[in-house]
Amino acid sequence: MSDAAPTEPKKSIPKGAGNIWTDLAPVLVFVISFNAMQNFAPETGPVSKETAIFWATGLFMGAVAVAIGWTLMRGRKLPPMLIITGMVVMVFGGLTLFLQDKTFAFIKPTIINLLFAVTILGSLAIGRNLWKTAFEHAFTMTDQAWKIFALRWAAFYVVLAIVNEIIWRNFSEAFWTNSKLFLSIPLAIAFMVINLPFLMKHNIEDGESGGEKKAGDPA
Repeated sequence: MSDAAPTEPKKSIPKGAGNIWTDLAPVLVFVISFNAMQNFAPETGPVSKETAIFWATGLFMGAVAVAIGWTLMRGRKLPPMLIITGMVVMVFGGLTLFLQDKTFAFIKPTIINLLFAVTILGSLAIGRNLWKTAFEHAFTMTDQAWKIFALRWAAFYVVLAIVNEIIWRNFSEAFWTNSKLFLSIPLAIAFMVINLPFLMKHNIEDGESGGEKKAGDPA
């Protein structure tokens, strides 16, 4: 029993780190490229402050494609959330560039976050908890605890969708762009930290005999 315990954390560390960079790198590309182009003079041709959102969108699409390709090259199965992100980014990013309409770029995070929430809730409805599948390599909990954990994340994604709608409709393009890095990501990190006590409370250690008794008590 003592031999099995050390091997589990070793698997989860690189997997988690890889997922973080797969999510973060495209956002960094988008924000950095947009802000770099703010130094260009306005309306001086195809590359200007006015076209920054379109160039940043194109680079973002490329970065997401690279992230997906990198995941596949490492022999990893694509996470459902990355598949959803890739599909929405390509469709709405393509519409943004083809129609030269920034609205599609602005609503893209709303669509992605709502689809995340729907995917989580849908997995619960069919009895296959997506969040349990994603995190069971790191935690062992009762099905009821996993359900609560998944519902919390579904609610959080709905909140992110609402926040995105409020920001792009009421603030500047630059503020909306930078909020992807300086608001959405910190909110996600804070939400993870807030959930740690719940995970620690309901995590069932190897060899714990009373785990099943807690099935109905993840308050």
